[in-house]
Amino acid sequence: MFRFVLVSLGLILLAAPFDAQRKRRSDPENCPYCHNDPEVMAKAGIVSHGGFEFGAVPHDTKSTQAFLATSDVFWIESEHFEIGFALGKYKVGQKEKNKIREELYELAEVLPDVDPKTKVLDEFLRAHMFAQRCEKVWDRFLEIVQHEEEDFPQPGERWILGTPYMGEGPYVGQKGKFEVLLLETEAEHVAYLRDQFGLSIKRTQRWNVIDRDTITLTIHLRQGQLKTDTALHGHVAFNLAHNLLDGYKHYSYDTPLWYHEGLAHLLEREVSIRYNTFDSTEGAIAEETRKQKWMPEVRKMLNNAPRMAELINLKSYAAFELETHFATWSMVDFLVREHPAGFACLLGRVHGRKKEDGMPDSSNLRDAHREAFKECLGMSYSQFDTAWKEWVGTQGERKD
Repeated sequence: MFRFVLVSLGLILLAAPFDAQRKRRSDPENCPYCHNDPEVMAKAGIVSHGGFEFGAVPHDTKSTQAFLATSDVFWIESEHFEIGFALGKYKVGQKEKNKIREELYELAEVLPDVDPKTKVLDEFLRAHMFAQRCEKVWDRFLEIVQHEEEDFPQPGERWILGTPYMGEGPYVGQKGKFEVLLLETEAEHVAYLRDQFGLSIKRTQRWNVIDRDTITLTIHLRQGQLKTDTALHGHVAFNLAHNLLDGYKHYSYDTPLWYHEGLAHLLEREVSIRYNTFDSTEGAIAEETRKQKWMPEVRKMLNNAPRMAELINLKSYAAFELETHFATWSMVDFLVREHPAGFACLLGRVHGRKKEDGMPDSSNLRDAHREAFKECLGMSYSQFDTAWKEWVGTQGERKD
């Protein structure tokens, strides 16, 4: 991540605003798919096309749109996400056609006015698609942690000391829905983050909004290959994996990086292996690769692969080498495929720890991880290393 250049902020703040008298294309009444009809929207799992809190307190969709004056934000709220889509139309490329058409056929089941064979995705259609995509990440996450929505506290419920702790609210433990803001330019991105959170970040940013007990994600297209819809889809999945893990049983302390990055890679590569995201820290550049096939790379490095005893000690994404990304992806893939209950148990034990007085307990997290690893997976770290390597050796036919 890099430091902010003041010129960019000036460009966005001095840009001419929309004509206040002209109705925006993003007006909910203009949606040609749900028509802002409550009955149609309910069947599609859509709560609203705007009018909700968003970003830092006391901001909402109205104030955010006013700040992003030169962009028309298409707001959409699903069951678990609040999304601001400030991108343009998209012409579907030949390489993406089958993937996107499959998504459109699924969307057409709940929004009959969607044409699955359309070659141009307008802004409302893209907003609905990203709502559907985010909800799929939600479903996949619940599958991996092996929980139902009903397992998390409902609004107004209070945790009773001595009972299992599942967080503070219904959104895997958070009180507020998860947020996503998709912007076109770096200038908009930096200006928004500075205004909302006092950040000067030029790249994708995940942020814990403590006052509203939600976790937000802000992305702009002028980085990597995100102008390609499939790349953006995977990038959103990657970052939502991180946010959902942070929010799991409430974001009260940071948890081990190895399975954060591994799960994020897994969910992104379930979208497509063509595009991959790599986390880094501010002031550092992530070690990346454009290689699509990671399993062959994992097999090559097995003799010198990172060991679990090393991975648990990683304190920053700056310490991740390329081999670390390959290894954490493969290890999480192994656990999700071969030990799903054990992996869910591990995550459940490490997240949401409480002291006797009810305060969050982040003490001795490495020891807690080791104990949970042994009890949930029935393996020591060295036994896991051996079992994982043996499993990799059986995956010779895989080409991902």
